[in-house]
Amino acid sequence: MAPFRASAGFTKEWKNFDYRVDDGVGVLTFDRPERLNALTLEIYADLRDLLGELPHQEEARVLVITGEGRGFCSGGDVDEIIGTLLEQDTHRTMEFTRMTGQVVQRMRECPLPIIAALNGIAAGAGAVIALAADFRLMAKSASFEFLFTKVGLAGADMGAAYLLPRLVGLGRATGLLMLGHRIDPEEACAIGLATEAVEDEELMIEAMELARKMAQGPASAYATTKLLLSREQDVDLASALELEAAAQALLMRSEDHAEFHRAFKDKRAPKWTGR
Repeated sequence: MAPFRASAGFTKEWKNFDYRVDDGVGVLTFDRPERLNALTLEIYADLRDLLGELPHQEEARVLVITGEGRGFCSGGDVDEIIGTLLEQDTHRTMEFTRMTGQVVQRMRECPLPIIAALNGIAAGAGAVIALAADFRLMAKSASFEFLFTKVGLAGADMGAAYLLPRLVGLGRATGLLMLGHRIDPEEACAIGLATEAVEDEELMIEAMELARKMAQGPASAYATTKLLLSREQDVDLASALELEAAAQALLMRSEDHAEFHRAFKDKRAPKWTGR
């Protein structure tokens, strides 16, 4: 993690969602179950700011995002976001849409692996937040719905038109973003949108098991892999090979790689430090 920060301290309390760290795993829980965890302006801002702080912290090495109740996240709150923005001018609306994009950008640039544990409906912005994660585990009762066009907006929102085709292909992404039909776990797994579908009562058990496994692993190797997966989507093969050569050469000089060699010779499991 990057240690360099100036005067500002870390946020001690997040008021717009629940956030805790346990055994190297940060768990962010949307906690407006009565609204299917719909997002407000303040929730978006806290998401942006937490994701900006995480790369500088030492506590969490993996982030799990989930929701309380029957929904993962049903998107933007109709009253608190749509109603409010209709009263604003274009400049203020643009500030909002840029902020929502920053959430996704920071998720993709965050060196921590991010696991979305979908406990229920992930619609609109909620679907894109799950899309921006590195792993998507779905409860059998969960679903995706990219419903932007159903409210008269472009299906290309918060990076959806960039991320989704890279995950499921251009043809499938076109249908999902234009038509906005509900995607159940079976379809999501079949097209590569979901990593795995599990029984509802097993969702957090499976998500935390994966998260703890990764939290105990070689953090620098995970962070570099995530970075290169993102960067290499938009470069040619020669550039990708050069990026990988430089990254691998640096990691070959890392403490974790040396620890692997010591552990191999000693016939024991490596003790990863993330350095």
